[in-house]
Amino acid sequence: MASNIMDSVRSVLVPIHPEGWRFIGIFALVTLVIGFFWSPFLFIGGVLTAWCAYFFRNPERITPVRDGLMVSPADGVVQMIQQAPPPPELEMGDAPLTRISIFMNVFNVHVNRSPVDGRVEKLAYRPGKFLNASLDKASEHNERQSVRMKLADGRDIAFVQIAGLVARRILIWIEEGRNLAAGERFGLIRFGSRVDVYLPDGVSPLVCTGQTAIAGETVIADLATGEAPREGERR
Repeated sequence: MASNIMDSVRSVLVPIHPEGWRFIGIFALVTLVIGFFWSPFLFIGGVLTAWCAYFFRNPERITPVRDGLMVSPADGVVQMIQQAPPPPELEMGDAPLTRISIFMNVFNVHVNRSPVDGRVEKLAYRPGKFLNASLDKASEHNERQSVRMKLADGRDIAFVQIAGLVARRILIWIEEGRNLAAGERFGLIRFGSRVDVYLPDGVSPLVCTGQTAIAGETVIADLATGEAPREGERR
């Protein structure tokens, strides 16, 4: 019984990412100042401050570590699975690859994680628009931060942080030449966005459109098998 209570508490009181404390402080200060002159705002501002803290939560995740497994880089809904060339700035050619797009709303965890073990070969930032991240054209026109990663077997993958309608800052704290482990935190996007993953040629997705993914935990592909793409049903 006691352990169940502690697990419930931990699920709510998760760590806050350091990037969030500044915003939480601003929300709280505005709440106190406006609430001093108009007391009903103390409740409204309190709710907004609590949401801000919730947005910047940074929970631990249990990442499957078998060689070849690729995990989701983001919390959210698998918005699209389609063929598309990777961003040209990554210099991976223009042949279409399977792209998995994961859309994060303002209630999802926004800390992003590496989908696989590998070495960061290239980082490329490109400014752009702030269209709704759920739109297909957001991959091409929105502000983005792209990562090209070299796997141990020599293959390349790409994953891309894409700003959304209300996202105004893409953060990344890795550099070229760094080795990342699957599930390791590499960046964050503030206030609603999307992450695209480009699979190596011949690798099928193991998630379905509409499925909810958990960063660092949900397996989205297996690089070591030739399993066919999965289909899903709403039940």
